[in-house]
Amino acid sequence: MTTFVASLFLPHTIHFHDLPDPDQNPTPPVEPRMLGDISQSNSANDTRSTTTALSLLSKGTATPPQTPSAKEHDDFFSQVQPTVTDHFSKLDPRTLVRSDSHVPEGGIAKVFNQPRSRAAAPLPDTILEYAKAQERAQAMKARMGRKISPTRSRNLTKEHGSDGRWASEWSVVPAVQGNGGLNNAIQAAKHKGLLTEVTSVGTIGFPTDVLDEGKKMEIAEKLESEHDSLTVFVNDSDLDGHYTHYCKTILWPVFHYQIPDHPKSKAYEDHSWVFYVNLNQAFADKIIENYKRGDIIWVHDYHLCLVPAMIRKKLPDAQIGFFLHTAFPSSEVFRCLATRKDLLEGMLGANLVAFQTPEYAHHFLQTCSRILSVEATEDGIQRDNQFVNVWSFPIGVDPPALQLARKAPEVLQWTKALQERFAGKRLIVARDKLDNIRGVRQKLLAFELFLNKYPEWREKVVLVQVATSTTENHELNETVSSIVTRIEAQHSTLAHQPLVFLRQDIAFSQFLALMSVADALMITSLREGMNLTCHEFIMCQDGEAAEQKHAPVILSEFTGSSVVFGGSELAVNPWDYRQCADAIKKALEMDADEKARRYNKLRDIVMSTTGDNWVAKLSEHLAKVHQEHFQRDTMSVPRLSVSKLSEAYKNAGKRLLLLDYEGTLAPFGSVNKTVLTNMDRVTEVLNDLIADPKNHVYVMSGRTAEELEMLFGRVPGIGLIAENGCYLREMNTDDWIEFADEESTSTWKAAVKEILQYYCDRVENSWVEERHASLTFHYPRATTHDDSPNRQAGDCASHIYDACQNQRVKAVPTKESVIVEPMDWDKGTAATHLLKKLQKEGPVDLLFAAGNERDDEVVFRWGKELLDKQEVRDVFTVNVGHRNTVAMATLTQGTTGKCLNDPPDMPLLTLSGLLNVLKRLVKI
Repeated sequence: MTTFVASLFLPHTIHFHDLPDPDQNPTPPVEPRMLGDISQSNSANDTRSTTTALSLLSKGTATPPQTPSAKEHDDFFSQVQPTVTDHFSKLDPRTLVRSDSHVPEGGIAKVFNQPRSRAAAPLPDTILEYAKAQERAQAMKARMGRKISPTRSRNLTKEHGSDGRWASEWSVVPAVQGNGGLNNAIQAAKHKGLLTEVTSVGTIGFPTDVLDEGKKMEIAEKLESEHDSLTVFVNDSDLDGHYTHYCKTILWPVFHYQIPDHPKSKAYEDHSWVFYVNLNQAFADKIIENYKRGDIIWVHDYHLCLVPAMIRKKLPDAQIGFFLHTAFPSSEVFRCLATRKDLLEGMLGANLVAFQTPEYAHHFLQTCSRILSVEATEDGIQRDNQFVNVWSFPIGVDPPALQLARKAPEVLQWTKALQERFAGKRLIVARDKLDNIRGVRQKLLAFELFLNKYPEWREKVVLVQVATSTTENHELNETVSSIVTRIEAQHSTLAHQPLVFLRQDIAFSQFLALMSVADALMITSLREGMNLTCHEFIMCQDGEAAEQKHAPVILSEFTGSSVVFGGSELAVNPWDYRQCADAIKKALEMDADEKARRYNKLRDIVMSTTGDNWVAKLSEHLAKVHQEHFQRDTMSVPRLSVSKLSEAYKNAGKRLLLLDYEGTLAPFGSVNKTVLTNMDRVTEVLNDLIADPKNHVYVMSGRTAEELEMLFGRVPGIGLIAENGCYLREMNTDDWIEFADEESTSTWKAAVKEILQYYCDRVENSWVEERHASLTFHYPRATTHDDSPNRQAGDCASHIYDACQNQRVKAVPTKESVIVEPMDWDKGTAATHLLKKLQKEGPVDLLFAAGNERDDEVVFRWGKELLDKQEVRDVFTVNVGHRNTVAMATLTQGTTGKCLNDPPDMPLLTLSGLLNVLKRLVKI
């Protein structure tokens, strides 16, 4: 059994040793986690240094002057770069990678010798220019469609380098981009034996149009045979359009609450969506091609939202999980996406959709309910014939591997060098990508306020901010540069520089050393799924008693890690600069006892929320829900064994029969119509059943008590359950038990009526049906050209849920209606009340429950629990229909035939169905 782990980038990539293009930079990085040129200085005009800090240490010049300049700090963190082969030949198979890898400015080809993209230039920002560009592209396509001479064809091939000159010599190296936290977790799980056969699925992280098919096959075979990786090849246009345009320009900002409402937004561009679909389809095809029955498929992150549904279409029984590593926004933000439905439908192709925190899972449930008009429960999404579980469990780091990495000689050397470099100073450290999400600007403004507000700390504290450079936002770069310049001008002295701002990443060994000597870590992300840097920081603060600093963590409350830590960190709102400044002061002045108390809690959380534990829990939960889905499927649920039912019925002393009305005993429709079409046969069978004193027969319905009395007036003595369990009339009585009394329902009904009326005014031909304990908003079925009714219904359900969640009321979207009813009463609670009362007079030997709606599932689940606890000897729960169910048996032949003037999907019960079974029981 193989576990496929699909993410955009494979854990490995290719480094080419020969250089067909002389413009390529042949110099590789010092190690796979060196993401940028670390010799780059703060000033754009400074020249790059090639002197290593470690060589300075060996010459006795490690102690810097007391007035360090920005240039000297850059020199301190710079290194001479060895060759790729020298470094990677020494790598251990379980080498730890940085959890949040940042791709360097200039792309991955800047780190390794790899092909350049042959994708077309990005399309214009404005809609008008975009339309003109499309016209030009179509004209160019028409011209290119003309016959090309063989000589011209050879020249084009030579010009674009597709003659296979790339790579007479190449090697496989660990990738510097991708999901480092995921890769570390998978490696940890494999090391502990939690995963045995794992196959990674992804791209190799660089454009491949320049490579011929033979070279691609050669690379793919090596990665598959030696590194258990399936390589997905897509053309350069699809790769660039998917990642650079759709993912980074549209999905990434929206998933992190950046609404695309500014003039330069490209959220309207439909061309990038095509690229996104193409790449997702390539992933799905690769997995389907290699899938064997019993394999497990895990799809990771927002780059591949469509893959689960694409696989499900071809492999309906596959075990598929989807995990979103980023944040998931509220429905108000997500609905801004033009392709919102496609993305949700794609994710719902999985058996399990998992998130980092319960907040993100809740947002997903609410978004699906609002946009897709589906029923969202606490456990997941109920669709017509499919249930998708929704869960949350946070990812973590690999503590043993981190502790081992900290003992490396280069880490120890850097630790000593940093201690000497910043002797007598309190060190605040930070490492972020310089984009609009990480909150670097807010952090610098808060630090500036701290220096102004608490001048006594100006000469004692240093903020080391590692900021991976990016070209995505020039305005942000200029703003940050302005703040950095202002801080240096106002607060730097001859003896002290309070801010060290590095516009490039540093080596992983330097990162671990910096985390080990720090007095505080400061993270001010404006929104983030899970920040594993703070987890790594906590582990780096552990060690021998003399080395333990137990430094506190200043952490944005908008990160998933803040939810996990539960208050042991110093939580801040990054937009509240005064609070952040005060948090810095508190972190620096915190006494040793409070530091130890907070740190011990944080360490316990990090040690329990590890990467391997995350893999194990997700795998276990996916297996569980997949088995539940398999059991619920009508193809897996056995047919009702009438012979076994008859035998149990014959031997039972006391029997409880619960029969749903609409869709089970009669088709859906109005009361008058139902009476005229089907009640003769139903009345005959029910009268025969209640004639036996051993039988306690109850009909369950969503209709009002008055309607049920009218329907079953010719069945004297029958028990009735009205409004889905809110009202109960016991057998042989005329009195109704009101579980939902009018006083308790009048409060919320008044408010809900106003909400429903608001949507009635906006949906033509809609109306509100009021019952004693519930309200139903009926609306016409949406056509393919007008989705407004469905959208309004989703908004209606979401509106009511938000407004009335404290009043124990739920709004359930169904076909052509939204049902608003109490949470505390249902058919299951009414059935429980009946059983307890009957058991006081003696044991109930047989329970028979039949239904076909979502409201009947609670009764089916309750019946199974009774059987498991052996409270009832024989239990038969029967689903009459084709929907997925938790019932023990199905009776699909009971839903054949059509009734004139009914909607085409409404069943008409025939004598071959449930009535026939009940007639047979009567004859026993």
